[in-house]
Amino acid sequence: MLANFTQRLVRHALLCLALIATILSAHADGSGRVVHVAPIEGMIDLGLAPYLQRVLDEAQRDGAAAVILDINTFGGRVDAAVIIRDALLKSKVRTIAFVNKRAISAGALISLATEILVMAEGATIGAATPVQAGQPGEASKPVDEKTVSYVRKEFRATAEYRKRPLLIAEAMVDADVVVPGIVGKGKLLTLTTDEAVKNKVADHRADTLEAVLEQTGLAGAELRVAQPNWAENLVRFLTHPILSSLLITVGILGIVVELRTPGFGIPGALGILSLGLFFWGQSLVQLAGWEEMLLVTAGIVLLGVEIFAIPGFGVVGALGIAMILGGLALSLVGAQDSLETVLEAAMRVSLSLLLAIVASFVLMRFLPHTRFGRRLVLETGLSARDGYASAPAQDSQWMGRTGIASTPLHPAGIAEIDGQRVDVVSTGEPVDPGEAIEVVRVDGNRIVVRRSNHAVNGG
Repeated sequence: MLANFTQRLVRHALLCLALIATILSAHADGSGRVVHVAPIEGMIDLGLAPYLQRVLDEAQRDGAAAVILDINTFGGRVDAAVIIRDALLKSKVRTIAFVNKRAISAGALISLATEILVMAEGATIGAATPVQAGQPGEASKPVDEKTVSYVRKEFRATAEYRKRPLLIAEAMVDADVVVPGIVGKGKLLTLTTDEAVKNKVADHRADTLEAVLEQTGLAGAELRVAQPNWAENLVRFLTHPILSSLLITVGILGIVVELRTPGFGIPGALGILSLGLFFWGQSLVQLAGWEEMLLVTAGIVLLGVEIFAIPGFGVVGALGIAMILGGLALSLVGAQDSLETVLEAAMRVSLSLLLAIVASFVLMRFLPHTRFGRRLVLETGLSARDGYASAPAQDSQWMGRTGIASTPLHPAGIAEIDGQRVDVVSTGEPVDPGEAIEVVRVDGNRIVVRRSNHAVNGG
C-alpha cells in the first residue's frame, strides 16, 4: 500500500514538473503572450501623441510583452515627435519600431527612441532636418541654425540613450555633420535597410509583423492592433492646420457680426462654438491653456468697447485685435517651436482674422436686405408716432431729415444733421463716415438712421 502511494506521488510530481516546463517554454518562445501594435502612418501631428501614450499605458496595464510601432511616415511636427520620443524613453514596456516602409524626419526620431529597431527590405530612415512649411504649392523653407542645433541634439541624446551611433543620428539632421565612409559634408543622411543594419542603427530586418516577433524572441505571441478611438481621431481632426484656421475665421466672424447687431443670436452662438472647438482641440494637445483663452476673451471685450462705446477706431480697438491675434497664435505653437514656426502661426491667424473682418463687412452690408437678416436686425420698432414712447420735442424734429455720418455707425455713432452733431444709431447696417444718412424713426430718445442715396437737406 505504501508503495502504491509513493508511485502516485511520483507521478503527480512528474506531471507538475511537465506542466511548469510547458509554461516556461511557452513564455520563452512568446506563445501565450500579447504584443500590442500601434500603426504610425501619415503625418506626425500632436493628436498622435495621446494615442500612443494610451497604447503604452494599456500595454503596461495588460502586462504585454512589447509594443510594436508599425511605422510608415514622411514625418511631421517636431514637437509632436519629441513628446512621443519622451514617452518611449520612459516606457516600462519593451518597445519595438518596425519601419515599413519609411521613417523620415520626425518618424526617424520616433524609431530611434524604441529599444529595438527592425526594418523591412527596401525601407529608409533619416532625412530629418527641420523645415518650415511654405504656402500651398510652394516648397518648404529651411529654418535657422538654432532650430537645427536643437533637433540635432535631440537625435544625439536619443541615440546615446539607446546605444546607437551618435554621429549617424546627428547626420540625419545636419548636413554639416560628416560620417567617414557613410556621408560627406553638405549631404543629409538617409539610410537604406542594409546600410542601417550594417552601421548598427537597425537591429534586425523583417518584412512582416510575424517575422518581427521571430527576430525579437516573441514568436507565437498574440498581436493586438490598437486603433485610435473616436476622441483621438476628433482631436487630430480639430488640430489639422486647415480646420483650425477655418474655426478661427468662423469664430471671429460670428462674434464680430454679433457685436454689430442687437441682441444675441445665431452668429454669436456659432462664433463661440467655433472658438470653443478650436481651444478644446489645442488644449488636448497641450498647446492652449487658460492664459491664451483669457487673452482672446479680453481682446474681444476691448473690441466690443471700441465698437459700442468709443467713436471711431483707435488704441482700444487696435489693442483688442492684437490680443486676439496673440492669444490665437500662441495656441498654435509649442515651447520647442522655432521663431519661424511662431511667425507662421501669426500669419495664419492674421489671415483668418482679416478674412473674418472682411466677411463681416460684406455680411453687414447685404444681410439686412435678406429675409434671414431681417430676423437678426430689428427693422421695425415701437416708435414714438405709434404711441409706444414719447420722444422729446427736440428729438422728434429730426424725423425724416437727412445728414452725414460724422463717425462710423457700428451701429451707434454721431451724425451731422442741419449743421448739428446728433447722437444716432443705424438700423444695423454699417455706415462709414461721410456717407449720407436719413432719419427713419425716433424711438424715445433714440434717433434711428439708415444710409441714404438722396441729397442732404439744406436746413
